[in-house]
Formats: sequence, structure tokens, C-alpha cells
Amino acid sequence: MNKNKIKLIIILTLLISFYTISAQDKLAQTGFQFLSVATDARGGAMADAMTTVQLNSSSLFFNPAGMARMKSRFDINATQNNWIADIKHNSYTMAIRPAGGRFGVIGLSFMSVDYGEIQGTMAWGNDKGYVKTEVFEPSAYALGIGYASILTDKFAVGGHVKYAGQQLGRSSVPVVEDSLKVKRNKAYAVAYDFGTIYRTGYKSLKFGMSVRNFSNEIKYETESFLLPLTFRIGISMDLMDLVSNMDNHILLTTIDATHPRSYPEQLKFGMQY
Repeated sequence: MNKNKIKLIIILTLLISFYTISAQDKLAQTGFQFLSVATDARGGAMADAMTTVQLNSSSLFFNPAGMARMKSRFDINATQNNWIADIKHNSYTMAIRPAGGRFGVIGLSFMSVDYGEIQGTMAWGNDKGYVKTEVFEPSAYALGIGYASILTDKFAVGGHVKYAGQQLGRSSVPVVEDSLKVKRNKAYAVAYDFGTIYRTGYKSLKFGMSVRNFSNEIKYETESFLLPLTFRIGISMDLMDLVSNMDNHILLTTIDATHPRSYPEQLKFGMQY
């Protein structure tokens, strides 16, 4: 790929990134928060600062460009995260590198969340002020397909399209005075992730950026919301490159600056020896 095309991709990425930053003017206004949870054990241990780290198929959940330099022909990963309040957060990824990588890397992802059982209630004119309704089991999922490619020996790009859904059981919704209807609370959305990774050529130093969960607004009843849109810029390096005679040791250090819609900006640090 010639330099003009690479420059065009970089410019478009920066423009979309600036639009993403300018669009995030409200906090705590997002839904589908299960999409923000670090699904990979290694990624979680490194504070989710994984924008520039190669994770093969698991890169679909961090920065799809990290899948571009996968060396094996086939990769598969499965994770179960026993999260807070007995929530089970499961994720599965698979990637294939056909024709020795000449056509890039194709990946599939699936995420599911089991929130357990919740006792439903409804406002009522008794001493307690409510009555119990049915026990329901809310759940969520996301199914995606991704692609990553090496454009030059230094520059890689990747994208990930996913279909996400969440169901929160049934509820009684007022229609007119003294009249209710039962509504199933389900919502669905198509979301997009994309990112880049740039190898500087100085030892193992890398820069990268990603945008995750870019989507249209969705709603259950009347109030609309967006998915947890997040813009990240990351840097990483093996610090042992700066020390002589340490070829048998690796101290990977990563830093991510994040700009999420859901909460204020953060700096995330991770280290792996």
C-alpha cells in the first residue's frame, strides 16, 4: 500500500477520533455496560491498558488491530469472568489467518452475560407499598466479526462490527388510567470498533489508538441512550530493551489514556514480567 493511502487512513482515523471526543459531553448516560468489562484475564491483570498489545483473537475486545500480526494460522480463546454480584461474564473469540496472512486476519467474537435471578416487584397500595411479581433472569450478549491487516512493516489497522442485545425481563407499563400492559424489555444495537497500531522502529516502542462501541442511540421505553463509547490512545514498550545483556527477560509496560462517555478521563498502567 502506498504512502498516500496510509496518510488518508491516518487522517480519517484522527477525524473520527476528534468527532468521538467532541460527542462525549454527558457522563453516566450510557447503557449496555457489559461491553466495558475487560474480558481477557491478561488484559484485566494489566488494568485494561491493552491498546498496543498483540492478543491474537482476544484483540477484538481491546483493539482489533492487535490481531493483524498473529503468527499462527488459527487462534481460539474462551474466558469466564465471575464478576461482582455473582454475574457470569463469558467471552469467546476465534481468528484465522488464511494464505499466510496475505489477506489479513479474520476473527469472530461472542460475549454473553448471565445476571442471575432477580425478584420483580410492582408499586401497590398496601402497607409495604409494593407486591412481588415474577422472578426473572436478565441477560445480554454480543456477536461480532472483525478484520485486521498489516499495511506496512510498521502500521496495522483493524475493525470489529458487533450486534449487541440485552433483555431485562417483563414489566407492567401504564397505558391509560387504571390500565396496564405487560412489556418485554429488550433492546438491540449495532456497534463498531476500530483501531490502529504503529511500530516506531525504535526498539519495541509502539503507539496505538482505538474507538470502541460506536453506535446509534437506542431505547427501551422513552429515554434513549448510547453504548459505552470509549476513545483510547496507548503506548507500550519492553523496558528491558533499554538494558544490555537482558535478552532473556521481558518487562512489558503499557500506558493507555482513555476518554469514555460514561465517566471522566483516566490513565491506565499495566506491567508484565
